[in-house]
Amino acid sequence: MRRLLIATAVTLAAMGGLFGLARSDAAFTAKTTTAAKFTAAPAFSSGGLYGWGDSSSGQTGAAASGSLTAPTAVGSATTWVRPVAGAGFACAPRTDGTLWCWGANGSGQLGLGDTTARTAGPVQVGGATTWTAVAAGRQHACGVRSNGTLWCWGANASGQLGLGDTTGRTAPVQVGTVTKWRTVTAGTAYTCGLRSDGTIWCWGAGASGQLGLGTTTNRTAPVKIGTTTTWNAIVAGAAHTCATRVDGSLWCWGENAAGQLGLGSTATKLSPVRVGTGTWRTVTAGGQHTCALGTDSSLWCWGANASGQLGLGDTTDRTAPVRVGSGTTWRTVTLGAQHSCATDTGNAVWCFGANASGQLGLGDTTGRTAPTELPAFTGRPIGAGPEANTTLAIG
Repeated sequence: MRRLLIATAVTLAAMGGLFGLARSDAAFTAKTTTAAKFTAAPAFSSGGLYGWGDSSSGQTGAAASGSLTAPTAVGSATTWVRPVAGAGFACAPRTDGTLWCWGANGSGQLGLGDTTARTAGPVQVGGATTWTAVAAGRQHACGVRSNGTLWCWGANASGQLGLGDTTGRTAPVQVGTVTKWRTVTAGTAYTCGLRSDGTIWCWGAGASGQLGLGTTTNRTAPVKIGTTTTWNAIVAGAAHTCATRVDGSLWCWGENAAGQLGLGSTATKLSPVRVGTGTWRTVTAGGQHTCALGTDSSLWCWGANASGQLGLGDTTDRTAPVRVGSGTTWRTVTLGAQHSCATDTGNAVWCFGANASGQLGLGDTTGRTAPTELPAFTGRPIGAGPEANTTLAIG
């Protein structure tokens, strides 16, 4: 038995994470903040794209329908970086700055100027070659370009595109005129972004307090959370949000019925609340669960656990962070609707949780309550999303 380690989602660090690195190069390493004992994040490398799990709308990129129970190559390109999955669709940039999306498109979430699904594989979004990151919600997507501009498209009934209205868009539209966006993350029907000045801005659905603005009001344009200018990274779940600061502290807010905020209760929070007193390297959010890596590369998870998505060997919800095993070689983690996957320092991929669509990549549809290593497959960044039953990886 090699090691019982790791989990999945978004490795967020000083300049961003899997849901949005405002960097034009393929490899990225977070800066080290000695005052916070902040550990550098791993480099994100380019490579071939692989998908598995639910492919009913072609969202794996490797099958036009049905499900895939094991990692399957998406075409032959080897320049993919940082893939993300929404509800029935997915997107990923390449090292040349192009952006590609595929799958369901009923709300224009693929950004291709229409509402026609693409089930045959990735299709390039426009002709721009300056995309550095992309985030996927339920039926909308947003991306950052190398000049620091933010663009959104797809469903907009709650104002999740940040364009000041509730009209959907089928192609990317710039959000305001700000050129300081560093990262972006998307939940079910809301969006948050981190700017280069260390401020966080959120917009869209706010009924569960997921915007962190102290109210439950929807917002159709970006609104700044408080006055803090030391935010370091941010990630959105279905209706809850978590972020780290440069001192390594972790803060969460929003919907909390399953304890996904990690605060020891199930009370909803309308503004950021600190999770414990420790310091953290990365955090990622799923449908109703959250996982994070400690500065020692240990893995911790909390929230909903009916499918074993916390990796703790049972199906009991947790309202505060609980350590997954005793390993300290976890590298990245990404979360889906009810499943989790992670990589270790050897690039082995481990998955756990719901598996009805084969989203664990283990060759079957049997769920797992503890991290289980994918056979004969190594991955670098892996991507899913709070609405996804699909997993993507760079291999």
